[in-house]
Amino acid sequence: MAAPRVGLLYDDRMCAHATPDGEEHPENPERLCAIWRKLNAAGVASRCVSLKAKEAEDKYIASVHSKSHIKLMKEISSKKYDASRNKIARKFNSIYFNKGSSESAVLAAGSVIEVAEKVAAGELSSAIALVRPPGHHAEHDEAMGFCLFNNVAVAANYLLNERPDLGIKKILIVDWDVHHGNGTQKMFYNDPRVLFFSVHRFDYGSFYPAEGDASHCFIGEEAGKGYNINVPWEHGKCGDADYIAAWDHVLLPVTEVFDPDIILVSAGFDAALGDPLGGCCITPNGYALLLTKLLGFAQGRIVMALEGGYNLRSIANSVCACAKVLLGDKFTFNAPEMQPFESTWRVIQAPLCLLNSTLARHNELKTCWPVLSSKLPENASLRIRSSPSEFNASSDSESDSEDVAELLATVASVNVIEVAGDAISEHLSKMKLDDDNLSVKTTSSCSAAEQHLVDSVKVQNNASVVLTKRISDLSLAWRSDLSRTDVWYASFGSNMWRPRFLCYVQGGKYALRDKFDIPFDLGQAEGMSIACCGSRDTSSPKGTMWKTVPHRLLFGRSSTPCWGTGGVAFLNPEINYNEKSLEQFNDILFQENRLVLEDGKDGNVVYPDSPLIGSSEVKFISTNKAIHLEPIKDSWYSNVLYLGNEDELPILTMTCPASDIERFKSGELPLAPPSETYAATLIRGLVEGKQLDADGATNYIIAAAAKAREGCFSVCFCTASR
Repeated sequence: MAAPRVGLLYDDRMCAHATPDGEEHPENPERLCAIWRKLNAAGVASRCVSLKAKEAEDKYIASVHSKSHIKLMKEISSKKYDASRNKIARKFNSIYFNKGSSESAVLAAGSVIEVAEKVAAGELSSAIALVRPPGHHAEHDEAMGFCLFNNVAVAANYLLNERPDLGIKKILIVDWDVHHGNGTQKMFYNDPRVLFFSVHRFDYGSFYPAEGDASHCFIGEEAGKGYNINVPWEHGKCGDADYIAAWDHVLLPVTEVFDPDIILVSAGFDAALGDPLGGCCITPNGYALLLTKLLGFAQGRIVMALEGGYNLRSIANSVCACAKVLLGDKFTFNAPEMQPFESTWRVIQAPLCLLNSTLARHNELKTCWPVLSSKLPENASLRIRSSPSEFNASSDSESDSEDVAELLATVASVNVIEVAGDAISEHLSKMKLDDDNLSVKTTSSCSAAEQHLVDSVKVQNNASVVLTKRISDLSLAWRSDLSRTDVWYASFGSNMWRPRFLCYVQGGKYALRDKFDIPFDLGQAEGMSIACCGSRDTSSPKGTMWKTVPHRLLFGRSSTPCWGTGGVAFLNPEINYNEKSLEQFNDILFQENRLVLEDGKDGNVVYPDSPLIGSSEVKFISTNKAIHLEPIKDSWYSNVLYLGNEDELPILTMTCPASDIERFKSGELPLAPPSETYAATLIRGLVEGKQLDADGATNYIIAAAAKAREGCFSVCFCTASR
């Protein structure tokens, strides 16, 4: 049997794309150089067919990008843009330009065309394109996430539309980059000729690119319905076992039915062990095994195009392991103690066997692919946290073993808060490039104390107040001041059920298990996956009142950190409920927006050092009815509303910003019904007020959820207990 002819494309001209002033950046030229050095040192490069890059013609790039985008990307490195290049870069999400960017981008796109064409024509068995800048985030008219042109999408369109003589009628794109391939998904969302499979960190919508369409709910539209499959991890630290489970139970069964003519891999290696942005743990041999499983399809015609990957050692070792697989080298993979996370089965089951409930979105993916109807193993061993034993994959060389051991030591030193994710990787993944400084979006894993202080309050056109005062390293004296300032906290979501609300105040076991003799640990109501930290002041509310008010409820987003798959309740800015201390209100606001962290050293809870809402903000909100919290503008509950007063005390609640309402209307953010356990908790809260019976409360939630299922924005009006 003839040895495989594996193409290897490397061209140092793509190293010309770099930050304009030599600033440090994870996506840098050394990424290619490190891989190239490793392949040469391991004797792999000499065994491959060496290829040089070719520039992509405009007409081929135009198959996925607009003319204006192509024009800008091709001219951005010219003298014409010397004075404005950096300013233009700041308009994009995580993008930089320099004098080498244009050539590198055109070469990257052309290189993937070049290797894909040769593999499709049978000149090569398979190929690896070492290209940069990466491509899978780039959209039709926008560069983002380090990506200028969508290299894989350009190549796929070339094979399907420009070279019908090659006989490529069906393409499988496997995107194993740790970030969702948002650009690629959108470009083929209606096209049944392309099966797009992306496995990525999602973290309930908070991980970059932080878009709802990375959830499993997005399965394609029209003729392409069912041809878009997302496997969105709930948290970091997913490793070999988790990815193998996704391959074995989702990707491979569907691929066998789809029967692609060629496989294009968006080969990002930022899910690799030790990557600073990804926070996951795939070993080099893990990648080798994933690739080996794909070789059984499309006659082994596989094209790997480099995407992300920012740990130089990990990316070099991982590419080398994959190249050896394509060359036919044998390797062993021994991991007897390795198990997937519990959450991995939830994620895999979500698109497969989701729901026979009037409260749940009908699962259409299983209808498109009946092969996915098979049950998952019922006795599978699952893990809660990662351990060194999970990385027991044998290596091809002693040096590789040492590399993995060193990376393991690094990973072991990093604190991990499951579900919320690795604070360091979250921090980096939200980084937005700026010439003068690096600004970081406030997320659940980014300390509020890192924000700059800006003392101003602006009034928007819609008369709502925008709070732009940044959370800062101020004295904690605010707590004693605000603990003496009473407000009512109005709740409209799961906090309507008093024990659930008290999780936010008292936290731990006390709120539910000890206080109410309910057998749920860690401050969690039934069905919740995350415990509440509680307020600094754990004293019971000074008063509780129930009122009936006009209620506008909608269920938005596709999953929630606490309740898993399904929409979360939002108020369509108007509503009401209980609680009196402004200090506690801030602590609840922190927790709802994932701003409270666990200190991994001693297990203590770390709160932000200053309030989001103080006495001056209460005064403003009483006049202007709403405050948009600019420091947490990207969080779900960044809008605080004033709902009147009771006993001369203001009634405050929190909901989504008005801009999200428009995004729900346009379909940019999904509307989705709640999970069954979440819905049950909402119903308990409604019934607790004794003004709606169980049937009335259930019908109310079902009616609101039905609107989400229909994809309508209109929300239901009903009397609701408070």
